[in-house]
Amino acid sequence: MDFELTEEQSMLRTMARSFLGAKCPKKLVREMIEDERGYLADLWKEMAGLGWMGLAVPEEYGGAGSGLLNLAILIEEMGRACLPGPFFSSVVLGGLSLLEAGSEELRRLFLPRLVQGELLLTLALTESSGVYAVDAMKTEAISDGKGGFTIRGTKLFVPDAHVADYVVCVARTKDTAKPEDGITLFLVERKSPGVKCSVLKTIAGDKQCEVVFDNAEVPESGILGEIDKGWYHAQQVVEKATAIRCAEMLGGARQVLEMTVSYAKDRAQFGHPIGSFQAIQHALADMFTDVEACSVTTYNAIWRLSAGLPASQEVSMAKALVSEAFKKAATSAHQIHGAVGFTEDHDLPLYFKRAKAWELSLGDAHFHFDKIAAQEGI
Repeated sequence: MDFELTEEQSMLRTMARSFLGAKCPKKLVREMIEDERGYLADLWKEMAGLGWMGLAVPEEYGGAGSGLLNLAILIEEMGRACLPGPFFSSVVLGGLSLLEAGSEELRRLFLPRLVQGELLLTLALTESSGVYAVDAMKTEAISDGKGGFTIRGTKLFVPDAHVADYVVCVARTKDTAKPEDGITLFLVERKSPGVKCSVLKTIAGDKQCEVVFDNAEVPESGILGEIDKGWYHAQQVVEKATAIRCAEMLGGARQVLEMTVSYAKDRAQFGHPIGSFQAIQHALADMFTDVEACSVTTYNAIWRLSAGLPASQEVSMAKALVSEAFKKAATSAHQIHGAVGFTEDHDLPLYFKRAKAWELSLGDAHFHFDKIAAQEGI
């Protein structure tokens, strides 16, 4: 893998950093934590106008067809800026679900609207256990005998479901000896009868929702992929989304490192910048090493996914490493900043809270260590 960015990718990174620096100040981030919707419609339209919603969408559906690598570069900058809103849920979770399992008809119907910023999507996967495993799927979908299904069950931690137009619901359509069989994906209109959504209180102020499907009816046209064969598609979407989440966390960790290096150079104690003290130097060097390791591991996983190579182990390695490193970097940054870094007026708490929230998103380090061990036959 060549880790050097192409000219196009360098321009994308520079443009994204400049745009988000101007349009997404931390004042806006804090306001959106308190805002009911959690994002600005005008900013969403501007991002759509830049083509960001369609980076990974093929050209035949109105996108740029740039692939996962360019999407990862963009979302790393979003993580650096703490961008609020439904980009990850809609473009990554929802968009990749349609690309992975949607029929040609559904793709042509929905993806152009997604690219234009006119459609919001999300993925309803986890339930009361909070585990990203097939045997945790208890929500059931029962055939109505006419080609459609009725869904019953509760999904938790569904990102931005309160503003989504459609929810991709992972539900069990058949009980089998092998739990990975009998899973189907459904595209459910959020405002349809029987779908109830409420926003949960979270540490980072992001909009995680509880979605209750109370005999929600889904027509045959709302089935994504083959009936009873949906778990494979769900795994493919989650694998790619996990790698992209790592890029977002990497952006946050990089910003924490840069903030802390700058503070250590400026903050004086005993007549010297605290960055001249060996203990601070070693802490910063440790943070730098972790961040660079996360970068290599993350982009290796994304490159393998982009090339169509097996990447399950690489994705788990990246998520386990980044989950621990981002949290560790934020903790070290708090120690170096001292009391000022704990005030809500300071930017550091925004990153610390995201480090904790994203650590659990799509599986924490322990979950992915278990996956790696299982893949090695341990």
